[in-house]
Order: sequence, then structure tokens, then C-alpha cells
Amino acid sequence: MELWGAALYGDPCRACGYRWGLTAEDAVHAVADVPGRFDAALVAAPEPLRLPGLTWSTAAYVRHVADNLGAWAYRLDAARCDGRTAAAGYDPDALGELLDYEHATVGASLGALRRVVPWWVESVTAALAAGVVLDHATRGPQRAGDVARNNAHDALHHLHDVRRIVEHAAGPAT
Repeated sequence: MELWGAALYGDPCRACGYRWGLTAEDAVHAVADVPGRFDAALVAAPEPLRLPGLTWSTAAYVRHVADNLGAWAYRLDAARCDGRTAAAGYDPDALGELLDYEHATVGASLGALRRVVPWWVESVTAALAAGVVLDHATRGPQRAGDVARNNAHDALHHLHDVRRIVEHAAGPAT
């Protein structure tokens, strides 16, 4: 089994401060607020920006969050609707290369995030009610609540990355 969640990132997360003890419902609410929070972080930065040492641009991080939420919404729906609980891992860098994150734009990435979040909220809420448990290839059993918390961390962690990039680009406060 691979390390994941608090075991990998710490509690709170060493980078973004995320606390893993929140309820699944709180995680759903946190993700529901993510599009507005990314909008606010990027209002003064409509072009993709980069920070040395981070993998992706601001636009690519937003695109990754949207793609990750969509992948998990689909997995939860497949388990709840069709009984398919097997969930393979994926390499986010390989997906980013396939989907050309290098040339992602802020506006289109924010649009993708705005469209996927309601689906994710609906999928997670239904999976929580149904008691869905996924059988993840490298993480083992992943209850819908685990998915909600993991996905909330991913989204908020990358929101933290985007804010760092934007702050770096703005330069020191005067």
C-alpha cells in the first residue's frame, strides 16, 4: 500500500495546513467553495503564472484540480450505479502531459472547475449516503468519506500553490 493522506502529507499538511480530521460533509462543503476561491485568487492574474520549484502554472493547477475531481466523481458513480468498485491509480504528470497542461489557460481551466464541482458534490453526497467503498489499486479500501477528504486536500493544497505563485509574481508588498 502506498502512503496517502495524513500519513504522507502530515496532519496538518506540512505545506498547506490542511487538517485531515474534518468530516466528509465538511470536505464536501470545502470543495463546493473551491471554484470561488480559485476565482478570487486569480482575479488579478488572468494569464498562467509560474513559480520556480513548482511543477505547473496557475492554469495547470486549476486544470489538474478539475480533472482529479472529475475522475473521482466518475469512480464513485461507477461504484454506486454499476457496482464497479475497482479504482486504478493514475499519474497526474502523465495526465498533464496528455491533456497539455503546459498550454492550459486560466479562463478555460476555471470554467472546467466550475462545471465539474457540482457533479463531484452530487456524486460524493450520493456515495456517502450509499456507503460506497472503492477498492483502490495502491491505497486499498477508500470509503466515500476518505475520497471526500482526499479530494478536498488536493483542491485546497493546489489552491495554496496557486496563491503562492500569484503572491510571488506580485512581488514584495510595499
